[in-house]
Amino acid sequence: MGNTIYMKNVVFIPNIDLGNNRNSSYQYSVKSWKAWCDKNDCELLVWEDLLYPVDYMKITWQRYYLFDILDGNNIEYNQVLMVDADTIVHPDCPNFFTITDGKYCGVMNDGDYEWVLRSIKGFGNELFDGMRVHPWNYINGGFQILNKNHKEFFETMKKYYNENSSLISETISKLKTATDQTILNLMLRKNQIEVKILPDCYNLQDLTRKNLLYIDKGCWWTDELHHLNAGWVYHFNAIPQNNMGRDASYWIKRTYEELYK
Repeated sequence: MGNTIYMKNVVFIPNIDLGNNRNSSYQYSVKSWKAWCDKNDCELLVWEDLLYPVDYMKITWQRYYLFDILDGNNIEYNQVLMVDADTIVHPDCPNFFTITDGKYCGVMNDGDYEWVLRSIKGFGNELFDGMRVHPWNYINGGFQILNKNHKEFFETMKKYYNENSSLISETISKLKTATDQTILNLMLRKNQIEVKILPDCYNLQDLTRKNLLYIDKGCWWTDELHHLNAGWVYHFNAIPQNNMGRDASYWIKRTYEELYK
């Protein structure tokens, strides 16, 4: 019998420093995912180098070079989680790689539904001949699990961007409702990729709208980390400016320190 090569699951985090200090708190995200990977026998890959200037291709689009980056680093892999760097994972989070059924997986975008519907309509009309996706099938791009079977789809995504970059950039500027996320969802439907929707505990988003973040002294709930009891992976997106100055960086750092220190 030949030797079987054991291939780990990989967690891939884009963490690009653009010089605007936005990623200053992402170290806490990386640390939390490193701890989770060590506990669950997974490999962490932190991507820190741009492939293209951001004025040509935004980071959210460059991440679809995921398989090129893995191959370029000679990383053998089974499944890959592509997760945003404005997340913190709970140390007791179950191993979600065991519930994928080998499918393309994501979590429904449970946040601003007006934004989602306007984005689907706008990108659908401008770029996809009126195509639509249902909002309950529309995944958030900040937590995607895939495997080698989806390599061809990522090639399709890259090709689509490079052949339509000017039109895509114009549409993004016009609609102001996402960079890649809605196009991703429309492309998943167009290319008939079977998507498994995972429970929202694995990408708990838009925490402000869920009344889980204390960002104003007029809030009727207490100044505690309520989100720790509402999910496993906390995604600190869409936090509005507030008079307490509690932005995503504040909540990422505070959540990490509560869980890991």
